[in-house]
Amino acid sequence: MELPETIHSIQDLLQLYELENRIVVVEVNKEIVLKKQYASLTLSDRDTIEIVHFVGGG
Repeated sequence: MELPETIHSIQDLLQLYELENRIVVVEVNKEIVLKKQYASLTLSDRDTIEIVHFVGGG
C-alpha cells in the first residue's frame, strides 16, 4: 500500500491510523521494533510492516 509522503517513521504511521495511544507490537521486515525506536526509525520504500494491537473482550 502506498502511504502519504508525510509518513517517515513508525510513530507517524501509528498516528495516521490513530494507534499511537494503544498497546501495539510493530514489526519492520520481520524484526520487532522497540517502542523507544518508533520516532527514530526511518521507514523506506518496500519495507514490510506489521502492526498488531490488542483488543479486549469477553
